[in-house]
Amino acid sequence: MKYFSAFSGIGGFEQAIHSVFPDAECVGFSETDKYAIQVYKKHYPNHKNYGDITKIDITGLPDFDMLVGGSPCQDLSIAKKDRKGLRGDKSRLFYKFVEILEKKKPRWFLLENVASMSRKNKDKISRILKVQPVMINATLVSAQNRKRLFWANFLITQPLDRGILLKDVLEDGCVENLKSYCIDANYYKGANLETFLKKKKRQLVSPQRIDQIGKGGQGERIFSSEGKFRAVSTVNNQQPYIIDHYNKRIKTDGKTKTIGTNPQCETSVAGQSVTNLKGYIRKLTPVECERLQCFPDGFTDGVSNTQRYKCLGNAVNVEVVKHIMECLKLVVWEK
Repeated sequence: MKYFSAFSGIGGFEQAIHSVFPDAECVGFSETDKYAIQVYKKHYPNHKNYGDITKIDITGLPDFDMLVGGSPCQDLSIAKKDRKGLRGDKSRLFYKFVEILEKKKPRWFLLENVASMSRKNKDKISRILKVQPVMINATLVSAQNRKRLFWANFLITQPLDRGILLKDVLEDGCVENLKSYCIDANYYKGANLETFLKKKKRQLVSPQRIDQIGKGGQGERIFSSEGKFRAVSTVNNQQPYIIDHYNKRIKTDGKTKTIGTNPQCETSVAGQSVTNLKGYIRKLTPVECERLQCFPDGFTDGVSNTQRYKCLGNAVNVEVVKHIMECLKLVVWEK
């Protein structure tokens, strides 16, 4: 199995492909972000980077059996205001994927992009690729709600729900039964917690709300950290926070109040100021974000936390792609 990887990021497709096809050979990849390349090359030092996909001499590429890639979603995602769709500077790079596909004619292909794109753009991609996409939510194989569309010229099924919750990926803290929001590639950009919450830029985590700040509007709600997290996103400075209230204390009018000394408790913190709540709401760590995306712990070590968050937000969920590769493996065996 020889493959070419477009818009490779830190190598999420590669992680999945080589776990299912150990003898797979990458004939080349295309990536321009220097930090993503740094992480990628740490794990795949012998893979050749062809760089900017718009400058690749396609006729000069080696032959390969499969083309994979997650074309940029910034102009397609509903999270971006005034999105330009496939006309946008980033998302129109999809057409380079198509050009490689048409000129090299590999046996199989797999394209990933956001499920929140407009129906018009989804239908356009489907017409060009001549296949309908399959939507898979990473919540089935991870602790993160992350809906993505996958176009492939082989049968893709839905993975079974593994029942993984946010509590299963945390490095520390008391949690309950929730899932994560989609991790944001701009996770590093958020303002301080007080400003972040007051501007209501982000609901915290799940339907299991245990308290609120102010009137409890979007971004003013306090949730337990046990559950699924929203997907790692790439736009609009969206930053998920989680509650860490195991054996923690906050001060109320000079007195100390114990919060959550029982791992199963959901003790209220009503009436506390944002300042007092800072000890109980924290960002996910880079390792926790790696786990949400199903990379090994420490996969993105070697670059700053800022770049780790960004790279992980732009990555594919490894276990989702691994499941898709298992689907392809069945096809290969049949052939």
